[in-house]
Amino acid sequence: MGIRYDWHETEIRAVYFTPLLELIYQAASVHRQYHDPKQIQVCKLVSIKTGGCPEDCSYCAQSSRYQTEVKPQALLDKETVVNIAQQAKKSGISRVCMGAAWREVRDNSQFDEVLDMVKEVTALGLEVCCTLGMLTQTQAKRLEEAGLYAYNHNLDTSQDYYSTIITTRTYSDRLNTIQNVRQTNVTVCSGGILGLGESVEDRISMLHTLATLRPHPESVPINILSQVKGTPLENQPDVPIWDVVRAIATARIVMPTSDVRLSAGRARLSQVEQALCFLAGANSIFSSDDGHMLTVTTPCPGYDADQEMLNLLGLEMRPPFVRQEKVTEEVVFG
Repeated sequence: MGIRYDWHETEIRAVYFTPLLELIYQAASVHRQYHDPKQIQVCKLVSIKTGGCPEDCSYCAQSSRYQTEVKPQALLDKETVVNIAQQAKKSGISRVCMGAAWREVRDNSQFDEVLDMVKEVTALGLEVCCTLGMLTQTQAKRLEEAGLYAYNHNLDTSQDYYSTIITTRTYSDRLNTIQNVRQTNVTVCSGGILGLGESVEDRISMLHTLATLRPHPESVPINILSQVKGTPLENQPDVPIWDVVRAIATARIVMPTSDVRLSAGRARLSQVEQALCFLAGANSIFSSDDGHMLTVTTPCPGYDADQEMLNLLGLEMRPPFVRQEKVTEEVVFG
């Protein structure tokens, strides 16, 4: 028997609506079964190509359709990216994620430059993740050959709500890219965003889609919307911390071996609130040397502040390339 891939939405709904303290307890128990509860993976996200994206994602500061603080910039040179990665490694970072504001990867000189970045940063002994938009199988294979460890392609929300947020690509496009990555040994990073105006049922549906992928994504980011002035979602209300904890705990229970990443929006949470997220099963964060996560519109705590918090909570930074042991028993909730 192994990990469940046959979750029904009604079962995930039952998990999600479990009384909160009991839900946290159950999630913490599952977490300890499959992960070292003292370890948190700390990651650094680098925007290697900022702004000018042709897509209309309603939350995104990098869309060319909206007037935001973010201005288009050229692709960073390899030396700059490697230097950022070196500094991150000195601070205990074990994964460097490189993001480009592209709709899709194109087979051109810029992709060749990204492949060189992947090779150089991997050679530092770091896990490398990329988020570059849609990928073909051939492009995914080239990234694998360059040494890529993970590819991020978030679902963002439920299939039903998706077209409310994005019209320039479909939900199937996202799932197809994940499937293309699965044709390689590159691990998958895919999650969603809370606070887009979605319903609780949309959150449950998104988790159901992720939990029925075979295999589960190795990484599941739970992002909290950063309301960016100039985007259609700039006036969305803040997401209550209890909603964040519920999403993390549910993700932990239905995808027990995945890393659940407390991602964008963490800067607004207190240390106590972050501790609750860790207790509920989050075991990864993004940290920063410049005060923002990807662009200036998304604040991110700094390396020193995060190290202080981890020390306070008795947690430690996880080294790179730590994979979970093969799972041999089924997770049973309740």
